[in-house]
Amino acid sequence: MQDAAAFSIDRLDASQAEGMLPELASLLHACVHGGASVGFVLPFAVHEAEGFWCEKILPAVRSGDRVLFVARQGAVLAGTVQLVVDMPPNQPHRAEVSKLLVAPAFRRRGLARSLMLALEAEARMRGRSLITLDTRTGDSAEPLYAALGYAVSGVIPDFCRDPFDDRLDPTTVMYKRLEV
Repeated sequence: MQDAAAFSIDRLDASQAEGMLPELASLLHACVHGGASVGFVLPFAVHEAEGFWCEKILPAVRSGDRVLFVARQGAVLAGTVQLVVDMPPNQPHRAEVSKLLVAPAFRRRGLARSLMLALEAEARMRGRSLITLDTRTGDSAEPLYAALGYAVSGVIPDFCRDPFDDRLDPTTVMYKRLEV
């Protein structure tokens, strides 16, 4: 088993992300089919994943409202995460974590942790002292966030639909204060 040191993590601009669109779509598709609760439910086709990146993420990266990180092993896309920095005027100190995705073949190698550390470094560089996120309660990401120092703010029942089953799952809202 390789560790996170075998991966490179880069921040992409919109044109770089556009050049990786098929890979980003395939990653999202694989993660949703692997059970990730990231806003999509089955059936979920690759063209829907590509539409998400084109319509929602690329414009936000282009405008500077989101920062997109990718992790690669060589030329293979292994994971991604986004830092949302577009906050209301009364919250310029805050940012949000969005769409932490690690390809099923690359899980349990410290990659999600490395992506989160890169995201936190970017937040600090931007003077953000608070990061928030939500994750499906009981999901495998919840202990990762706790190990990184994220505290639970609360649990919202019936927040999201399970990607496979017609049931509603709770979500755990978490936060972390950063030294800037």
